[in-house]
Amino acid sequence: MFLKGEKVFLRALEPEDLSFLYEIENDELLWEVSHTQAPYSKWLLKNYIENSHQDIYEAKQLRLAIVENNTNLLVGLIDLFDFDPKNNRVGLGIVVKDSVQRNKGFGSEAVQLLLGYAFHFLNVHQIYVNVAANNHASIKLFSKFDFQKVGVKKQWNKIGSVYVDELLFQLINPLNES
Repeated sequence: MFLKGEKVFLRALEPEDLSFLYEIENDELLWEVSHTQAPYSKWLLKNYIENSHQDIYEAKQLRLAIVENNTNLLVGLIDLFDFDPKNNRVGLGIVVKDSVQRNKGFGSEAVQLLLGYAFHFLNVHQIYVNVAANNHASIKLFSKFDFQKVGVKKQWNKIGSVYVDELLFQLINPLNES
C-alpha cells in the first residue's frame, strides 16, 4: 500500500468523517491558515465528501484523511490543491487536529507519503506550500523535506489587527530536477 507508513496511512474521505471535517472547517483558530471567513454547514460538507471521488485532474484538488495505524484514529487531513497539470505543480496543506496528536511524527510521515504519491504517481515537477512567517512548526516540517524558501509575501495575511508575512516554499521533484 503506497500511502501507508509506519505510523499513519492516508485514505480517501468517508461519510463517517463528516463530524471530524465539520470540527476542522469550523475551528476559528484554523481559519487563519485556511483563509476561511465563515462557518461551513454539515450539509455542504456532506456534499463535499460525496463529491470527493472526483479525479484530481477534474477537481484540481485531493484531500486525504490521516489515520493512525495502531488505533485507526483519524488525526488530521492533508491536501493537494491548485493542481496545475500543464505546469506540473501543486500546493500542499496539512492539519493535525488535536495538539496532543502533534509532534508524534504523524504529520511528518503524512507529508512524506503524499510527496511520494505526488512525485511518483502524478509526476509533478514541483510542490509548494504557503506558511505564515510565525508558524515555526510548519517551517520546521517542510524544511525537513528540503522545501526551499523562495519568497516572502510581506504583510500578506491580516490576523486580528496585525498583518503577518507569508512565506512561499517549494520543492522541485528530485527525480527530474535539472
